[in-house]
This record gives sequence, structure tokens and C-alpha cells, in this order.
Amino acid sequence: MKPEMIIMLTNNDITVPDAEEIFEECKDLPAKKWGFKDVGLEKDRMIELAKKMKDAGKETYIEVVTYTEEGCLEGAKLAYECGFDYLTGTLPFDSVLEYAKAHNLKYYPFAGDVGGGSPVELKGSIESVTASAKKAIESGAAGVDLTAYRYADGDPIELIKAVVDAVGADKVCIAGSIGNAERMEAMKKAGVAEYTMGSALFNGNFVKGGTFRENLEYVLDYLKE
Repeated sequence: MKPEMIIMLTNNDITVPDAEEIFEECKDLPAKKWGFKDVGLEKDRMIELAKKMKDAGKETYIEVVTYTEEGCLEGAKLAYECGFDYLTGTLPFDSVLEYAKAHNLKYYPFAGDVGGGSPVELKGSIESVTASAKKAIESGAAGVDLTAYRYADGDPIELIKAVVDAVGADKVCIAGSIGNAERMEAMKKAGVAEYTMGSALFNGNFVKGGTFRENLEYVLDYLKE
């Protein structure tokens, strides 16, 4: 399977202030999945940017990193009010699952025992994380947001393969820390359907000294291979 990339207009887990300008500079590229986080922009600017993405024919994602039921439900409401297609992150409380279903949000909550603020830290056995992913989907989630490279208690690739085997590649989004060709190749071999990338593009991980667009072009070309 050739994974698809969700381009996150975030750096160091915060939406960049010029996210709209960067999107406008890159929207012609053959990348259909775009998103950002719920921190870094005012709500009216999030609404405007999400609309620009939708108007350009993109699928839209917002990631919300919070762990209380109140915060998770607020994140779901924000996703709907901004017009996003996908809500990723948060925890699969019944209230959030019900809200997402009622408002036609494709919901990918975190799998496993996550915490530590942002960035996320994932803990627990591979079996417990896999069980968490299965339960979320059985409860109505469209998929899960798996922070595999922030897994503190085991090997990230073993974890990814176990979750993919348990729930299906099309229901697993790998979130964060894929910032070099070695890890992109590992995603191909693990059978991952999609993963996020943001900071690596801003920091020139692929084209040293290059622009965001030049780094994105490099990654898109790599994904064609």
C-alpha cells in the first residue's frame, strides 16, 4: 500500500500564523488531505482557512489535543463549526462519539493511554492499545489517531502493524514524528494508509534550506514511488 499524507500546517504542535498564505502557495500540488491544529489561529481564521481548503477540493482535518470530556466535546463542536471533514485527536467519550455522528464528522480519536499534554505520550502494552483502537471503532469512530512514534512502552512499528491488523489500514492515521525518508519507508512496509506531516516540511528535513513547498514537492514525489 502507498500511504497518503495529511499535510498539517503546524510547526512544533501549533498552527503557523501564515498558514493561509502557505496553503495558497501550495494548493495546486497533488495533495488532497490538509489540516491544522486547534491552537495558533483565532476561530474566524480557522473557519476561513478550512473553507479555502474545501473550496480547493481538499479533504480537511483538525487535530485537537485534549483529554477531558468537556475539552474533547468543545473540540468536536469547533470542528463542526469550522466545517472540517475529519476530527482527529481527543478521547472517545460517548458524548463526543454521539456529537460526531450527529454532525457527520469523521472522527479519529487517540488510541491507547495518551497524556502528557502536547506532544502526546502513548503508554501501555501493544495489546491494550490495540484493544483501545478496536473499542473506539466498535463504538462508532471512523478510525483512530495513532501516535506510534510517541509510544513509550515498546516498538512503534510493532504497534502499528498490530493496530493495522486489528482494525484495517484504512482506519489508522499515524500522527506525528515522521520526518525522514527512513520513517516514510517504514510506513509503506507497515501497510499504513495515511500519516500526518507538518514540522518536517517547515524545518527543511528533506530539502535543506528549502521552502515549505520545495519540501512538500519532495515528499509527494517520494510517495509516488
